[in-house]
Order: sequence, then C-alpha cells, then structure tokens
Amino acid sequence: MTKAVESELVDGIAIWRMNLIETRNAISDGNMIEELVELAEQAQANPDVRVVILTGNGPAFSSGGNVKKIRAEMTESDKTPHELANWYREGIQRIPLAFQKLDVPIIAAVNGPAIGAGCDLTCMCDMRIAAESARFAESFVKLGIIPGDGGAWLLPRAVGLAKAAEMAFTGDPICAQEALECGLVSKVVADEDLMDEALKLAKRVAANPPVSVRMAKQLMREGQNTNLETHLQMAAVMQAVSHRTDDHREAMNSIFEKRKGDYKGR
Repeated sequence: MTKAVESELVDGIAIWRMNLIETRNAISDGNMIEELVELAEQAQANPDVRVVILTGNGPAFSSGGNVKKIRAEMTESDKTPHELANWYREGIQRIPLAFQKLDVPIIAAVNGPAIGAGCDLTCMCDMRIAAESARFAESFVKLGIIPGDGGAWLLPRAVGLAKAAEMAFTGDPICAQEALECGLVSKVVADEDLMDEALKLAKRVAANPPVSVRMAKQLMREGQNTNLETHLQMAAVMQAVSHRTDDHREAMNSIFEKRKGDYKGR
C-alpha cells in the first residue's frame, strides 16, 4: 500500500513528502490525515527532530480536498449537519491542531499548486518557500463551501485581513510572485532549486540550540492569542529556563572561542 506521506530524518531535518500523486496529494484521500497527524506527534516527542520540511511528490503540493469524494459525500450521504460537523472535527481539523501543538519549526516547500485545503496546509507551516510553478487558491467559495480546516483563522495571519478576504471571497488563484508580494511566502525560486533552498533554510534552523528554537516557536504561537503582559510573563519564565540549559552555555562559549556550537538539546 502506498504511503500517503513519505518521511525521512537526516541530521535533525525531517522531510515529509506527500505521496498521493494520482490525486495531486489530496488531503482527504488515503491515510493523508492520519499520517500527517502521526508524523507531527512523533516529531513533537523526538528531540532529534530540529526542523521539518513539508513538500509534495509529483507536480502539485496539494489539491486540497478530493472534489469527487466531497461531491459524493454531500449528494449521496444521508449524514445530518451535526454528523457532517463531526466528520470535519474527526478528520481534516486534526491536522491544524496537531501542527499547532508541534514546537518544531515547519518549512513548506511549495512545489506546485496548493489549492483549498492545500493552501491552508501551507499556512499551518511556519515558513514557506515557493517554486515558480506554485499557485495558491483559497477556493472553497467556488464549491459553495467555506474553509472547514481553519483557513479563515490561518490565512489572515499569513497575509493580512484584506488580502485574505480577497482570496477567500473570490476563490481566485494567485501566482508565486503575488504570494511573495503579499507575504504568503518568503522566497520564490526556480522549480529545480526548491528543495536545495528549503534544505539551506532548514540547516540554518537546525544549527541553533533546539530547545531555544522550540521555545521561540512556542512564544510566537502563543503571542497570537495573548496580551503583551501575559506574553512577557511567559517569556520571562522561558528565558529563565533557557539560561540554565547546557546549550546556552555552549552557545556563549562558542561565541567567545570563535567556533561553531555543538548543541545537544539539553
């Protein structure tokens, strides 16, 4: 049976490749949801994972939901609205929750179209690099539905409310360059250079003390939902912890000794 997501871990960098090429990596197909959630939980528990790269095999990053299956579910199913709501909660909504709990930074290497839930999946990641062939569309409205996977929460945080509204209300796709201009991605590169650039960025992240990186992500994530006073209290506690780590001492020593730090995650 084909794995929905191929994964490998090399030098602290986990690479997850969505692998349902025939459906352009539709999130609703195969075991895609289960495997993405499982990988996120494993990465959270594994101190050897310092950064994750998420990309797609084949010409697409992700087509989002499988439109044929969605049509069948909505036209042939006798599920009540309550049952359909649970279908979302017990299905695709598990991905943003699992990614939200993951302290390890995630880089989306967007190798092609990221449509609907595929676009939202990129927004669940912390950093995004796009190939020139990438396209992004918050296209739910074209199907007469809304972002059921958290996209209405995620996209405005990535591009601002006005641009998110334009994308969500029109459903129109934007090219990689427009995604760069609105801040959805931080870099656009030639298709053949995408993974090299993603790996370069991942190595820059992985070179730093992993406990500090994880705590920095926690602070940034919590800062989206807390006031400044609460945020500063959290920062003070985390900073106190970081000052007592072996990696902090190693970082300071490496600066004064003019050498590369050797961090153990302790």
